[in-house]
Amino acid sequence: MKNIVFISDATADIQSQWLAILKQELVNESILLPEQLSDSQAKDIDIAIVANPDTKDLARYPNLVWIQSLWAGVEKLIAAVIDKPIKLVKLDDPQLAKTMAESVLAWTLYLQKNMADYAQQQVSKQWQQLPCITSAELRVSVLGAGALGIAALASLKNLDYHLSCWSRTPKQLKGIKNYLGYAGLQKMLSKTDILINLLPLTPETYHLLDKALLSKLPQGAKLINFSRGAVIDSEALLKLLEIGHIAHAVLDVFEHEPLTPNDAMWSNPNITVLPHISAPTNMHSAAKVIAKNIISYRENNIMPHAVDVQRGY
Repeated sequence: MKNIVFISDATADIQSQWLAILKQELVNESILLPEQLSDSQAKDIDIAIVANPDTKDLARYPNLVWIQSLWAGVEKLIAAVIDKPIKLVKLDDPQLAKTMAESVLAWTLYLQKNMADYAQQQVSKQWQQLPCITSAELRVSVLGAGALGIAALASLKNLDYHLSCWSRTPKQLKGIKNYLGYAGLQKMLSKTDILINLLPLTPETYHLLDKALLSKLPQGAKLINFSRGAVIDSEALLKLLEIGHIAHAVLDVFEHEPLTPNDAMWSNPNITVLPHISAPTNMHSAAKVIAKNIISYRENNIMPHAVDVQRGY
């Protein structure tokens, strides 16, 4: 029985839950916390299961072969492995994609049905019916057409939206217009009523949605960010919200989390703040995916698909 280290910044209770579920799926592995390993045992560790670890802690394991993340986003881990012969594997869980698709559909409807406006009207005791556009009249665009993006588009397609997506490589998706390149992105934005960002954070996507690109959106467009906060230039977004060019933004991710109590976004009436909940990892389904990866590696020496650290995903 080999040892696997579990490294996380979660509370002791959450770590205990993860360990219990992982041990049920990996009965032939010993999954231990860092403090349960001696220095000599740490040198023999070849697999680490991690959830937002302090990357400095990885240096204790000089013979790591691969790191299995419990999250889909791995941008913080890339810097720790980019110059090392260590494979980085992000969580590729169909349940995660399903959960994201549900959130995308729910918050798209939230914007379509003017729910933020009605919530404010309730506070001010204002009885006023607002115009509501039908799904068939609404242009919805998704940035990113990986597993999460494709699942989101499939859920949106059921409501007859005019759908578009932007991706790095061409996609053949029935009934969905695919745009490529910077010029394609500009063109897509100009034809978008609700923009949904699902792009991973990479050097190429950092502040990709700046003032110039966000201004390409039509007057009164709305925005959902469910990937990483730094894909959007928040200062540019706030200015465009202030002048009404962008009518409302649903933000689940931010450059610095959690938001500080005095952050202006909390009280901005044109922003809906969510505490990074659009696609939480499901412990049970994730444990099954991770166990399958590890068993395949142990028994057949087959490495799960690893992140391209140069591209960032």
